[in-house]
Amino acid sequence: MPKDLAKWAKDKGVRYFMISYTDLFGGQRAKLVPTQAINDMAEDGAGFAGFATWLDLTPAHPDLMAVPDATSVIQLPWKKDVAWVAARATMEGKLVDQAPRNVLERLITEAAKDGLRVRTGVEPEFFILNAEGTAASDGFDTGEKPCYDQQAVMRRYDVISEICDYMLEMGWEPYQNDHEDAIGQFEMNWKYDDVLQTADKHSFFKFMVKSISEKHGFRATFMPKPFKGLTGSGCHAHISVWSLDGKTNAFADGDRELGLSDRGRNFLGGIMKHASALAAITNPTVNSYKRINAPRTTSGATWAPNTVTWTGNNRTHMVRVPGPGRFELRLPDGAANPYLLQAVIIAAGLDGVRTKADPGKRYDIDMYQNGHLVKGAPKLPLNLLDALREYDRNKTLKAMMGEEFSSAYLKLKHKEWDSFVSHFSHWETENTLDI
Repeated sequence: MPKDLAKWAKDKGVRYFMISYTDLFGGQRAKLVPTQAINDMAEDGAGFAGFATWLDLTPAHPDLMAVPDATSVIQLPWKKDVAWVAARATMEGKLVDQAPRNVLERLITEAAKDGLRVRTGVEPEFFILNAEGTAASDGFDTGEKPCYDQQAVMRRYDVISEICDYMLEMGWEPYQNDHEDAIGQFEMNWKYDDVLQTADKHSFFKFMVKSISEKHGFRATFMPKPFKGLTGSGCHAHISVWSLDGKTNAFADGDRELGLSDRGRNFLGGIMKHASALAAITNPTVNSYKRINAPRTTSGATWAPNTVTWTGNNRTHMVRVPGPGRFELRLPDGAANPYLLQAVIIAAGLDGVRTKADPGKRYDIDMYQNGHLVKGAPKLPLNLLDALREYDRNKTLKAMMGEEFSSAYLKLKHKEWDSFVSHFSHWETENTLDI
């Protein structure tokens, strides 16, 4: 990977760098820096007023300096004179502990102390809407069960194929694209990677999908539940843990249940143990809870969990173990912060490994039809406030994620909740005016 960004830019014909960091709410913040200035920025960082983004800072704080991580640089395939590069947020020469990418890097180091190298893949779902964002972009996409509809995916071929071509060009090894379970909804998949690389790619992917959709006159959204009655957008995470040299899957044991090793079971046990608190990070918006606690959709299923259960190859549970050596966490949604998603998975799983947590009983029933038969399994939070309270009560997870981060995140997310509940909706007027 390039170390000298100026030389790399000259070789690639890059005129500008987009130095980018992600704030606590998943907002992607960037400065467009001419290549002539990149050497200074590579050393000192690009300056931001941190208070102007979603971080727990004040106008009196020093500049937040975004120091580019040269290993993450990507030349924009659709605009080759610009390169995107993820940055480490610093302030007066020290890492900002609440910054999401910094949180993830610290937890990667923690996992390495235990001899663990986390690798993940994500399955981001998104909607392609009209330019106004009010309806699906395809007026012919109206099926009751539109999942995998070949006509619908081909009507958006120009958008989907352009994005996939770029992933191929960047060496991401994409392997499938499809129309998902809701009208106007799509999913694109690429090969799993080390957890920081997956997070960087996920962050760039969201930027790329939005950019290419806008180029074609549409608007893409990763909002968890943009339409009542339709399946929401998840962001399932596939998790495996390896030896530090990357040669041995520490989760794989053909002699154990579902091919999951004792260490893999313990990691899963941590996920199950902390699931309710986990939701504050994996499902970070008010709208998120319209997905994981949704009534039956027009397609017949929500494809989202509402109970803390795990299973084999069964998509109606929160965690699915589809094969040896990995498991799929189906809880996260499209709004999940790419860096915090991976960080909280490591935090919960690492605590599980260290405490030898048991994932509990495995259920193989259809949770959508027979979930009422499950006794004793915790229910996932009903709303963002419940999730935040669960996270606040979870001293272990807060400490694993970092006290500065946890304090900042809870403070800002509680403000978001307060803003929501102070909003007067049309529903309230309609149902209360004549009471």
